[in-house]
Amino acid sequence: MRERAEAPTASNVEQPAAEQPAAEQPAAEAATNGSAGPESTAAGPEASPDAANEAVAAEPTVAEPGPPPGEEIAAAGALPGEAGAEPPVQAEGDVVAAPSGSEDEVGAAQGVSWPDERAAAEAETAAVEESAVTTDLFADDLLGELLENPAPPPVPETPAKKLRKGVARTMMIIGLALGLFVVLYAVDLLASAGDVPRGVTVAGIDVGGMTHAEAEAKLRRELEPRLTRPVVVHGGDVQAELVPSKSGLGLDWPNTLGLAGHQPLSPITRIMSFFSSREVGVATRTDPPQISQAVRELADGKLNHAATEGAVGFMPLQGSDGGVTPYPILPRQGQQLTDLDGAVRAVTEHWLDRGGVTLPMAVAPVRATAAGVEAVFRQIVVPAVAKPVVVHGQGKDVPLKPDAIAASFQFAPVEGGAVEVRIDQGKLQAALKDGLASTETDGQDAQIVFAGDQPAVEPSEDARKINWEKTFLPLIDVLKKADGRDLPVAYNASKPSVTTEAAGALGIKEVIGEFTTGGLTGPATTNNRTLADRVSGTIVKPGETFSLGGRSGPRTADNGYVPAPANEDGTGTTVVGGGVSQLASTLYNAGYLAGLADGGHLEHDTYLDRYPVGRDAKAINADGSPVELKLTNDAPTGIALQAVVSGDSVTVRIWGTRHYRVEGATGGQTPGDPPPVQFGGTTPCQPSIGTPGFSVTDTRVLYDVTSGAEVRRTSHTATYGPHPTILC
Repeated sequence: MRERAEAPTASNVEQPAAEQPAAEQPAAEAATNGSAGPESTAAGPEASPDAANEAVAAEPTVAEPGPPPGEEIAAAGALPGEAGAEPPVQAEGDVVAAPSGSEDEVGAAQGVSWPDERAAAEAETAAVEESAVTTDLFADDLLGELLENPAPPPVPETPAKKLRKGVARTMMIIGLALGLFVVLYAVDLLASAGDVPRGVTVAGIDVGGMTHAEAEAKLRRELEPRLTRPVVVHGGDVQAELVPSKSGLGLDWPNTLGLAGHQPLSPITRIMSFFSSREVGVATRTDPPQISQAVRELADGKLNHAATEGAVGFMPLQGSDGGVTPYPILPRQGQQLTDLDGAVRAVTEHWLDRGGVTLPMAVAPVRATAAGVEAVFRQIVVPAVAKPVVVHGQGKDVPLKPDAIAASFQFAPVEGGAVEVRIDQGKLQAALKDGLASTETDGQDAQIVFAGDQPAVEPSEDARKINWEKTFLPLIDVLKKADGRDLPVAYNASKPSVTTEAAGALGIKEVIGEFTTGGLTGPATTNNRTLADRVSGTIVKPGETFSLGGRSGPRTADNGYVPAPANEDGTGTTVVGGGVSQLASTLYNAGYLAGLADGGHLEHDTYLDRYPVGRDAKAINADGSPVELKLTNDAPTGIALQAVVSGDSVTVRIWGTRHYRVEGATGGQTPGDPPPVQFGGTTPCQPSIGTPGFSVTDTRVLYDVTSGAEVRRTSHTATYGPHPTILC
């Protein structure tokens, strides 16, 4: 069957013989050979090359049903009435080019003439075309023909061609983006020319994108109220306030707006301003000395504080007898403002910030923790001060009240943040001492008393004293108890240094040394009597040393001493306890005659004729300070002292057992300094003739009373200053 005519294309132009189907090639060759005749030969030269090559579309051929393609070609090669000449054979699917002339000319050119056959062929062709209109486009022959001549596949693209296309597309996109960016940048720059840069904040107030007038109006509206409000200052764990008007702080409006700057030209900066803000602060007008003083006062008054280790405090419980209410004191780090200049800068730069100003503080850490304080508060302190503790003394009970317990507590941090409770026993002792004083006894050594002129032994007493350390040892366990809070008192019993038996065995039976001095007058009599009462009855055991200063005690008004001239003759400055050197000199001479060893003494500054030369002792200086006098009992038996003040005289007796016979000898005087001349000096003025100073040596020899043998010999040199000549 033949297809209907198609428009001439490159694919339906004449194909080479090699590309024709094998069944068609012999028929075509036969047709070619059969048409070779004289007419065709003659016509060949006459046909122009152009006419022969002109391609016009042949009549459309339509495939006919019936015989296969080979038979159809054979039938077409011989038409009725033709004498041995066949028309050219056309390969199936090819289009035959028709001459542009008339049919007769075409026939003449081809050497063929068949008017009847052509009419029949045209009629047949018209019938075929009419039937082809109703023929199925996808008939088997048509499908086969399409499959035999598929469309050529597309030419694949090379990698280089793909790369060129990608680069071209990318460059085009980049160019478009850059162009759009330039347009938008220009629009943004023109729209915001002369305004505050976008994203700018002043003291936390957003003024970006505004005109300068709008920005100033907004800043004045929101910042001016802050100029009168106190500025919040944060310093470590303290929050305080600073009044700007009293601290030298003000706002410089022109320079504040100037800090905002101008529109940036950098496109990156302008893009980033859509997504970020820039704080430019304010321009502050300050009075440097005033603001420095304000910050210093704020630091000293509120910000600075010492470190507080954890502890427990106590409040008195109203209406109770010594009750208290404890409360925990949490630890707190210490802090100090050390950088005053930096603090002033921080206040100057940030005083208008909404969050206030934060000042850097030097911090001193603490060791205790809040947990450690809470533990000691609940486990130890609260039970300890819940009730009083009953202290049981010898025959007397005394309550230890909660306020006294609380006052004795001391708290100290230890490793790990814990807090340790320590008890000040001195404070507990002070709270209980007066109440338990009657349960103690001081004890008393055996003493020699003089009934008339004979000594007698006064019995000794044992001492009973509270042992406070042992008493408070179980206190911690007692404080933990809710009931049964009892604390027994522990005592120490001590024997006296001189018992009654020991005093009786000392051999105190006779006077072994006695001396009396006179001339005592005025308030010095009272002072000598007071001192005599303290000295009389003293026992000095073998080998012991008697101390006048230790026995007399402080020479104060509370101890019975009165103001008097320092010297026994009524001269010198008036001091409390003045004139007692007379009893000291009397005691020294009694000990000298009893054979006691000199433990240390000082003679008077000037010689007083009421004492033997070289054998005096002073007990007080001109300024009232005491001077020591010591006597040592080196005998095998004890001694007792008896001192008596009667009228203007002082007598001292030393009792014991006599072991020595004493002899004394005084050497010649060696002249010293001449007397100075003094004008006045006393009121009323009493003129006197002065005496020069001198030195003298006294020698004492001891002999054994039994054998008469010399036991020892001692010498002492005394040096006296001159008495001045007083002129009135």
